[in-house]
Amino acid sequence: MHYRENIRLALHGLIDHKFRSFLTMLGIIFGVASVITMLSIGEGAKREAIAKYQDLGVNNIIIREKKLTDQELEEVRAKFSQGLSIQDANVIKEIVPGVIRVAPQAEINTDVKYTDKSAKSTIIGITPDFIKMLNYSTEKGDFITETQYKENLKVCVLGAGVASALFRNENPIGKMIKIEDQWMEVIGVLKSKAVFTETVGELAARDLNTDIYVPLTTFLKRFTRENVLTSEIQQITVQVTNSDRLMETSTLVESILQRHHFNNTDYNIVIPFELLRQEEKERQIYNFLLGAIAAISLLVGGIGIMNIMLATVMERTREIGIRRSIGARKADIRSQFVSEAVAISITGGIIGVILGVTLSLSVSLFTDVKTFIQPYSILLAFGFSVLVGISFGYLPAKNAANLKPVDSLRYE
Repeated sequence: MHYRENIRLALHGLIDHKFRSFLTMLGIIFGVASVITMLSIGEGAKREAIAKYQDLGVNNIIIREKKLTDQELEEVRAKFSQGLSIQDANVIKEIVPGVIRVAPQAEINTDVKYTDKSAKSTIIGITPDFIKMLNYSTEKGDFITETQYKENLKVCVLGAGVASALFRNENPIGKMIKIEDQWMEVIGVLKSKAVFTETVGELAARDLNTDIYVPLTTFLKRFTRENVLTSEIQQITVQVTNSDRLMETSTLVESILQRHHFNNTDYNIVIPFELLRQEEKERQIYNFLLGAIAAISLLVGGIGIMNIMLATVMERTREIGIRRSIGARKADIRSQFVSEAVAISITGGIIGVILGVTLSLSVSLFTDVKTFIQPYSILLAFGFSVLVGISFGYLPAKNAANLKPVDSLRYE
């Protein structure tokens, strides 16, 4: 008997028992949907983490002022360390080989105002090299120029969040905002940035979109420190030529800082590239676990197919006997029942793919969880569903093929 005829008979068998066939498919449907949804959540988390660390610059070394209590600060200052300073930045740039740029920055937390609106923000004094070293770009206007930096101009660039809070339906470019007792002209707005949701060394959880950037020269001249004991600057970003030399360069930077700070560790060194590699390893394990959990659903669906198919063989024993008596071979019977199992798996797989894609998009649309559907996850889930159908459908098909025609005809 032709294989095409076996497929036709298999489809007729499924259509004649629609409800039972649908119930059998449910395990495959939910299994495929689970695999796609889980992997899309894992991929979304991975991409968000990569974007976050790329914002910090994968070829950068970040030196942050360590957060200390007032008592700890007094002890450190008594040991002659004045904290991070512009002098530290200049020495690193002059001495350390392979350094392209060094960007010091100072920070204060304060309220900013525009007309009757106000917002909490971190004011950051930076040099023009800042935008060249980090993965930042403006959505509107321009970033701080060398001329504005040298001339101590009262200009600022807003993060996307603070711009939205102060200028909901207005173009902020050219407007004046008040920071403490200083009026600053808005010259640009940055594109939205990834939010730090965990503490990375001294890069504590914060929303980069609420930052406001001003020339460092203007900052040091116009704004006072929150605490007289705090460092002159709060961060130094060092960009090197080659990421392969990051660890070697960071060791040299640390030895320079130890001498300048008289062996007081009032700073932390963070290497985004190393954090990114560690994050990627963790995400791979995370994605594997998510995929494994979802794959269990497919295995359960496969067991369901096998159980139903075994029951179906018992119900159709007489039909099998009639087919055998009119010339059907064992291979034909086996092919018919395997075809039924594969048809269930393929149909369930297609429905599962549609459901999985829909769930992934819904999670991203209605929650803060970002998802990203990779084509390989769809192919993996669908391919696995077909493999499950073939694997778990073979045993019932083999049992059906091994039934003796005479005994099958007598079966009631």
